[in-house]
Amino acid sequence: MVGELVVTKGFGNTPDEIPNKLLFAFIELGEAGDSWKKGKPTQETIEELIDVIFYVLDASRLIDPTANLDEVFVKKFEKNLARPHRYGEGFRDKLAKAS
Repeated sequence: MVGELVVTKGFGNTPDEIPNKLLFAFIELGEAGDSWKKGKPTQETIEELIDVIFYVLDASRLIDPTANLDEVFVKKFEKNLARPHRYGEGFRDKLAKAS
């Protein structure tokens, strides 16, 4: 689906475009944050987040066109589910101690 959109609209469709796709995903994430912060309609914020997903999926398909992203998603979901509560947030403790 994403590849079809890319080809139909004439967007970059080679592995050389991966850095751009990731940059655009980051830009769209910033736009979503800005939309939320400014209290814009919820639908607008959600659409910006969907744009992030489009760019991430586009980069993913260029990185490995044979990857089954549904399968990879489920494996990663299960891996994260098996992690401890609030994993990866240890930096908060370090910040509190440094203050």
